[in-house]
Amino acid sequence: MSSHQPASLARPTSKVFIIGLPRTGTTSVSVALLEMGLRVAHQAFTKQAVILADAISDAPCFSDYRQLHSLYPDAKFVYLDRPLDAWVPSMQMLLSRMLVHLDKERGRFHPLLKRSFGHTFGIYRVADPMDAEHLKTCYQVHKQQVFDYFYQDQGLAQQFLSLQLDDPQSLPRLANFIGLDAQVDSSQLTFHHLNRGRNVASWDEYKHELKINSNLAGPENRKYFNYKI
Repeated sequence: MSSHQPASLARPTSKVFIIGLPRTGTTSVSVALLEMGLRVAHQAFTKQAVILADAISDAPCFSDYRQLHSLYPDAKFVYLDRPLDAWVPSMQMLLSRMLVHLDKERGRFHPLLKRSFGHTFGIYRVADPMDAEHLKTCYQVHKQQVFDYFYQDQGLAQQFLSLQLDDPQSLPRLANFIGLDAQVDSSQLTFHHLNRGRNVASWDEYKHELKINSNLAGPENRKYFNYKI
């Protein structure tokens, strides 16, 4: 797909939350959705960013999916799966860069990002957040909790999709799930696999008119939703 594809496609009927963990393909999915014509926030730390985006990925979605479902009961949720032997070293690389900025007191990252990582990866509770066995456990617990939540009844399961981006049918399945398959040529859909190796900045580098700023100000300035996880 070309990044110059016209942005005149219809919006999805429901908001879409990408709730896979970091390093599972959230950036690749976000870019694919942009190119389908959706307004996308890769991370959303204000009410306005969530309200204006058609799709939101990464933090705080992966930790706050229950609360976001309460706010948007008709939303659709997409989990991204990745083999652990590939995910763990990729996550270790990411944390090696992020931990200093995730420091509770001095870290420069947004408080919601710190909260998401603290909740899901226990970075403030364990001696070594980068330990491979610890990360495997975090991944497995998160996945189990997600599946338990969305498969608790048949109706909720209809709002949930699990994808593995290495599957060549993953993007057509995504387009079908969010109701855009009639507007895009699914045979031409392929993922741009971004953030591979040690690249962690592809989203910032990708220019598109439909990107939504994660800190977008609105009528309530940069306030976020008032819920707890």
